[in-house]
Amino acid sequence: MQDNLPELRDIHLPSADISVFPLAYGWWVTLAAVAVVCFAVWLVRLLLRKSKKRYALKLLENARRPEIASAVKMSEILRRICVYKYKRAAALFGKDWIDFLNSRSKKKIEGKTAQLLLDAPYVNAGSRVYDSNDVAELYRFCQSWIGENL
Repeated sequence: MQDNLPELRDIHLPSADISVFPLAYGWWVTLAAVAVVCFAVWLVRLLLRKSKKRYALKLLENARRPEIASAVKMSEILRRICVYKYKRAAALFGKDWIDFLNSRSKKKIEGKTAQLLLDAPYVNAGSRVYDSNDVAELYRFCQSWIGENL
């Protein structure tokens, strides 16, 4: 056993500190993967948000006619958006409903157009109380409200 002792040597520590940088290739791959996943999550969320807006605007465009029945469809579309996004507001009616819509939009609805939104489900289709200008104004309001809220 004494013959092995001359072969043993002391432990020598490195002369300089070990640097963290440059990172090994595995860390660069990991960082790139995290960046790709974050970008993919952001992109998917953006596309989902835009697709809901696009779908609502497509429904609104399909409901666009100069008759009172289209005002009912526009009201339904606004309600459906509120069921999705503003759950408490879906139960509002009357002046509270109009005030809620106005509070969430830069463009305000008032006068005959606001009354049309409230009365549309109850007005006879042949009634002359509201004209096509009121329906067109309601359409523009719905379009801007959907653009701002979805």
